[in-house]
Amino acid sequence: MGERRVVARNRRAKRDYEIEETYEAGIVLKGSEVKSIRAGRVSLDQAYAKVEGGEVWLYGMHIAPYEQSGPYGHDPERPKKLLLKEREIARLLGKVGRAGYTLVPLSLYFNERGYAKVELAVAKGLSKADKRRKLMEEEEERRAREAMKRYF
Repeated sequence: MGERRVVARNRRAKRDYEIEETYEAGIVLKGSEVKSIRAGRVSLDQAYAKVEGGEVWLYGMHIAPYEQSGPYGHDPERPKKLLLKEREIARLLGKVGRAGYTLVPLSLYFNERGYAKVELAVAKGLSKADKRRKLMEEEEERRAREAMKRYF
């Protein structure tokens, strides 16, 4: 297969959250879901994950129905089980239990062996003031880079 092939990114995640730690998780999918993902018909915009009953579930990830599957297709909004080791799940549960923290998918990709994987992040929600401050810092960095280009 080659390298990691990113199919979808959650662009809002890095803007709305402060990313603390990332994990790679496998996903339990149906055949028609895999075919739709390979075709790039997936969205992570509203997606989030929860630890429930010792398992991690991904909610809000939209996978468009695969046309060729006919009536045997899949529910586009069905919760997907994520595959992580027990100690990783226990660690996630401890981190997400704190106020203001959540699990957010950053990207969906196929690894070198062709398996669908999700990059999952432990993240803390940013307030509007934090978002403004972050935008101002990025703008200052951009201006500094431009000034450096002009003089060197």
